[in-house]
Amino acid sequence: MPRFIIEDDFWSLFPHAKIGTVISQGIDNSIRDVEIYEKLLQEAEKEAHKFLSLEDFSSNPVIFVWREAFRKFKTKKGARCSIEALLKRVKNGNHIGTINPLVDIYNSISLRYGLPCGGEDIDTFVGDIRLTRANGNEPFIPLGSDENASPYEGEIVYKDDAGAICRCWNWREAKRTMLTENTKNAFLCIELIDETRSDEFHMALKELSDLVSQNLGGIVKIEVLDINNREITIS
Repeated sequence: MPRFIIEDDFWSLFPHAKIGTVISQGIDNSIRDVEIYEKLLQEAEKEAHKFLSLEDFSSNPVIFVWREAFRKFKTKKGARCSIEALLKRVKNGNHIGTINPLVDIYNSISLRYGLPCGGEDIDTFVGDIRLTRANGNEPFIPLGSDENASPYEGEIVYKDDAGAICRCWNWREAKRTMLTENTKNAFLCIELIDETRSDEFHMALKELSDLVSQNLGGIVKIEVLDINNREITIS
């Protein structure tokens, strides 16, 4: 069984971070009722406006904290945290479209709680998955492309033995491990770097877990990793 390991070179930069995982196994991610997920996203978009109270977009706390985090490691020019990308669309009046149930669910949680959420198909992993600094040689085919775009040396990435899975921490995901309607076993995560929001982080994890279980079935388990709990078995 693969493990999820957060390595020392990550903790040296972000000693107070928490990574919450929702391991979902035996789920049915096929699209049956699009209206459910459209409504979920529309309601989440409305709630997300509470994170955009300041006129200067980048000064809003849930965005500013991640801008500061991204300055601590090498990033691709223009790379932004996933929550910033979602909130920018909301601010500009662009609706978040449905993709598949798992993605719609974690996008709704991301918007409602102002926290970055992501997910991968466990059955595509090669060996263990690690949150670490890249060596710069990892293969990476981003979503929407067929060309390799390896991370920079020192960039924070999720990766396995076959290459990078998500670049610039939570900016861009790989095509190889993406969630699809055929996904049966999913690795979902929520990332926290603002210690003052720990309660919201745990609420978000619980709600993410409940939504997956209620809508997609299967067995769902929450685990939280921090500097004192650096790895779990994905099972």
